[in-house]
Amino acid sequence: MANNHDNPEAHEQTASEGVPAPEGAANLIDTDYVVGQDNIATKRLGVPIDLHSVVFSVSSLIILLFVVVTLALQDQVAPLFNGTFSYLTGNLSWVFLLGGNIFVLVALGLVLSPLGKVRIGGAKATPDFSYAGWFAMLFAAGMGIGLMFYGVAEPLSHFSTSLGGTDGAPLGGAEGNPEAATSLSMAASIYHWGLHPWGAYAIVGLSLAIFAYNKGLPLTMRSIFYPVLGERIWGWPGHVIDIMAVFATLFGLATSLGLGATQASTGLNYLFGIPNTNTTMVVLILGITAVALFSVVAGVDKGVQRLSRLNMALAFLLLAFVIVVGPTMAIATGFFTNLGTYITKLPALANPFAREDAGFVQGWTAFYWAWWISWSPFVGMFIARVSRGRSVREFLIAVLVVPVLVSVLWMTAFGGTAIDQVVAQGITEVQDATLDLKLFAMLGQLPLSSITSFVGIVLVIVFFVTSSDSGSLVIDSITAGGKIDAPKPQRIFWAIIEGGIAIALLLGGGLSALQAASVSTGLPFTVVLLFGCYTLIKALMSEPRSV
Repeated sequence: MANNHDNPEAHEQTASEGVPAPEGAANLIDTDYVVGQDNIATKRLGVPIDLHSVVFSVSSLIILLFVVVTLALQDQVAPLFNGTFSYLTGNLSWVFLLGGNIFVLVALGLVLSPLGKVRIGGAKATPDFSYAGWFAMLFAAGMGIGLMFYGVAEPLSHFSTSLGGTDGAPLGGAEGNPEAATSLSMAASIYHWGLHPWGAYAIVGLSLAIFAYNKGLPLTMRSIFYPVLGERIWGWPGHVIDIMAVFATLFGLATSLGLGATQASTGLNYLFGIPNTNTTMVVLILGITAVALFSVVAGVDKGVQRLSRLNMALAFLLLAFVIVVGPTMAIATGFFTNLGTYITKLPALANPFAREDAGFVQGWTAFYWAWWISWSPFVGMFIARVSRGRSVREFLIAVLVVPVLVSVLWMTAFGGTAIDQVVAQGITEVQDATLDLKLFAMLGQLPLSSITSFVGIVLVIVFFVTSSDSGSLVIDSITAGGKIDAPKPQRIFWAIIEGGIAIALLLGGGLSALQAASVSTGLPFTVVLLFGCYTLIKALMSEPRSV
């Protein structure tokens, strides 16, 4: 690595095209590679394009072939998806759990180490966004649709299996003990939405940010591997890494978009009697993808940030409503109790070996970890793009602690209210409802249920839009060779492809197909991220630290 700490002009000369030069001291990597040198840059029929010739061509052709085959052979591919999911979660769940633990430990270690003083974008860099805008984008990109879908469904599911002592209960359950079953269900739910998913996001996001804004490399996954591969990252080893990132991002997004469409369709059926069919879900995906296109064209500042702020406002409005009209004292005390239980149960829940609760690990944790890891290129690159100017310690605390506390509060409010309805009030509607209906069944027992259920549907849809929007920006950057200012028609193309994959997977196998796609792309990317932990530490050790 060339040391250009004291030469501001060198920053301008060697920082990659489309990536802002560091402000103040930074240790740029000296490479002869020019961003875009392998791109096809032209204008066809008045439409400008600027694409990495290999990454875009291979990625788009394989993905289009996948969509066509899945739609054409629905009956044949569904069993294949089911078999893939069962095999990977049944035999390799320990890989996901072990990887997740390593990501969290590395992230926490960096918070406590002197390397936390390194500033993203150079020693004198200043943040591009306010705290409010930054937190809103972190929350919307990383969790949105998932919390809406699982906020009620997961705690209640774990409560039922724990109380009954049935297969799939976390840590063996708490048969016949409602209080213990409640504590265990909340700890297990928070485990899946707490430190571990954000640990994976943090590793990818911080790595991309440091290698782009401090080292001057393109904002793309291959840049993370420069300390290991050197100049070979510009050849086929780098192409393969970026293509894997495209697949992981698209299939992780498709899973979330499919879940969102399923829940929105169920909610519309619940409120307005609209048929809950594949046709409704396809129309929803098409309509919301169209809305996402307008946001994509508007860009990060006008599109993604504004929608993220709307998301956060609506989400916290709904959260506040549930806290006020639900079991308020139980939620207030439960927040601290559940946080404490999560911390005490964490070592047992995170243990990757010799587990007696295989149903829980394989049916829940392995899928979640694969889903989070497949999302990590998307969320990581997005939070890297909006985190320039933050210190490493500030970045990691924000990315780890703030979303975890929000997740604890969300699960406590929504899941706790649902469990209270079952245990304290004897209401069975929410327990008997399907996974995608549990949120609306819970809200149905509270005042103003029609209004709050409609807000819930709107939230799912807006989270859907921001996920598609953010994902398009990220995939476009990867397939444009790391350029963050590629032509907008390319983002439009990827927004359409995301919707197409979600439709293909829903029609080709439903939820099991979505889960299988996430697990399949998450497994190889777990190995990629483990190497990324090493290269991140190596890169930070060469950076100057701000006071």
